Amino acid sequence: MKKIFLIAILYAIFISGCFKDDCISTLKIYTPVYKSLTEVRANMKSLSPQPLQSTGKLYVYGKYIFLNELNKGIHVIDNSNQSDPKNISFISIPGNVDLAVKNNYLYADSYGDLAVFDISNPVNITVKKFLNNVFPYMNRYYWGSLTNPDSILVPVAFVEKDTVIHCNTYGGWEYGGCINCDALSSGSTPAYASLPSGKGGSMARFAVLKNFLYTVSVLDLSSFDISDASSPELKGTSAVIASNVETIYPFKDKLFIGTASGMYIYDASEASAPAQIGQFSHVNSCDPVIADDNNAFVTLRSGSKCAGYTNQLEVMDITTLTNPSLLKIYDMTNPYGLSKSGNWLFICDGKDGLKIFDAADVNNIT
Repeated sequence: MKKIFLIAILYAIFISGCFKDDCISTLKIYTPVYKSLTEVRANMKSLSPQPLQSTGKLYVYGKYIFLNELNKGIHVIDNSNQSDPKNISFISIPGNVDLAVKNNYLYADSYGDLAVFDISNPVNITVKKFLNNVFPYMNRYYWGSLTNPDSILVPVAFVEKDTVIHCNTYGGWEYGGCINCDALSSGSTPAYASLPSGKGGSMARFAVLKNFLYTVSVLDLSSFDISDASSPELKGTSAVIASNVETIYPFKDKLFIGTASGMYIYDASEASAPAQIGQFSHVNSCDPVIADDNNAFVTLRSGSKCAGYTNQLEVMDITTLTNPSLLKIYDMTNPYGLSKSGNWLFICDGKDGLKIFDAADVNNIT
């Protein structure tokens, strides 16, 4: 009997050892390197040109293009010779995704902050002001009552290290390749002086309309008074009815907001407090929107964070802004963004590339 019991114990030990061996994994651990917010802000200025690697939003202002490098900053490109654009400088802005320009001042997000830059000399751009934590959904470093930039730590880089662990080290769960993955993704890495503002794209989340800068987050619409372009003042933030707000497009005194569930139209005649006046709902999908006097154009795409399986262009009649109606649907492959110049409609249609349409007759776009 004792012999059977001893064999049972040895067998249990042997089996448990096998299970432990099966659960050994080699993962990458990314340890953040920190600097104070004061140090980070001191480096937010023009640097030498940098290579384009993972580009995002684009903004045209006079003869210059300001092109976001995702989470890292903004490339400044001299487009005087449109057949040979010149990359002339780079503005280091950690956590930058969106941008807009008015009167030689560039507005850019830096995680939860709004940074204001003087771009009157595009090769010597300097920061003029910060508005702290005005985009709380993007906040990465404000915690509790901490507000002193000298005391706030910002992750500026990550040290990579391969580490062997057992499953039970992390409660038996496999982590799929890295620990601190969220931290890694969050911090990865004068010719126009008379122009009032420039032009962003249909994927923009910043929009300048007259003397106001409007920004959208996942749930909110914020209004900044930029009458003094060098010193924006937050006037208000209001919730947008829909969730998953994606884009904002200004036209005349209206704001067209694209969300995962539909297009929303806001009247900005009361500039500090835009009010919703119309909406058009559609299936759940990502949907940038642009507009002209009579029509709004919305692209829906699948295979994105917005879910959905629809790939199409929807053309709306907006002659009655309080009651937009669907005119026609055009099939697409996987449309991302769009733009319109006169009767020409431009759509970035995924792997099919850039498509150019004659939209003189919106019921028969070719």
